[in-house]
Amino acid sequence: MKIVLLERNSAGVDISVDCFQDFGEVISYANTVGIDQVAERIADADIIVCNKSPMCEESLKDAPKVKLICELATGFDNCDLAYCKSRGIQVRNVVDYSTGMVAQHTIALALALSQKLPHYDAYVKSGAYSAQDRFSNFDIPFYELEGKTWGIVGMGNIGKRVAKLATAFGCKVIFHSVTGKSTCTDYPNVSKEQLLSESDILSLHCPLSDLSRNFIDRDALRKMKKSAILINVARGPVVNNPDLYDALMAEEIQAAGLDVLEREPLEESNPLSKIKDSNRLIITPHLAWASVEARTRCVKGVYDNIQAFLRGENRNVVNP
Repeated sequence: MKIVLLERNSAGVDISVDCFQDFGEVISYANTVGIDQVAERIADADIIVCNKSPMCEESLKDAPKVKLICELATGFDNCDLAYCKSRGIQVRNVVDYSTGMVAQHTIALALALSQKLPHYDAYVKSGAYSAQDRFSNFDIPFYELEGKTWGIVGMGNIGKRVAKLATAFGCKVIFHSVTGKSTCTDYPNVSKEQLLSESDILSLHCPLSDLSRNFIDRDALRKMKKSAILINVARGPVVNNPDLYDALMAEEIQAAGLDVLEREPLEESNPLSKIKDSNRLIITPHLAWASVEARTRCVKGVYDNIQAFLRGENRNVVNP
């Protein structure tokens, strides 16, 4: 059995992946970029462990032994599921390993932006606080979460966790189902228009699909409150980045916190890279999922998926 890890560093070099040796020979690459490199490296693989590497006909056609693709993640939009199924290749993902951390990061972004923490931290460190003659400073207004309406797109495990945390802060929670198939009855399920117009904080937790791509675009941003804060910890293309840049510069919304972008890492051509004001925009480098605990659980989840596959058990199969 030959297992090929195409993006070993996506688990973090501080997290051991030696456990995979229980199943056979392990070939590990720090990172793999492009279809040609993928194809070369998986040519004689039985099992592939990947994250973002393209798993499609072009990359897999010359890899006849592949039986299983394990995502070192929850998302699987890098996989052509139909092609994999036609080849008899199972695709398995890891679910619910980072729910708590992504929810925590969502709240952290909301707090930082609503309380203008970057401004006040810089104020103290600049020496301005030490130089003033009064005990306090609140030159830029900041606001409580209590009493605000928190809108959520995507009421899955993460969305539900965020809803509980927002409720604990005293927020009213509403949500919108992109597919229209949500069975959640704990919070009001509203139209997109109502969600946009009523949300003081709007956080995105939906998968990327044709329904969610560009969900937040120029038209959507113009329907939001000028005081609203947008948070995207879902997938980058759910938010149109140039449209968000225009909205922030025109002060059509108050602020945005992003952990994901249309193209990653952040490119200089992305207009959001021009905004240096962290009171208006905070961008983190796709790390909301990546606490030490979450990455450890993710590796263990892949291990369990491989073990279940070898036992003939259908665990986390996304292309049954």
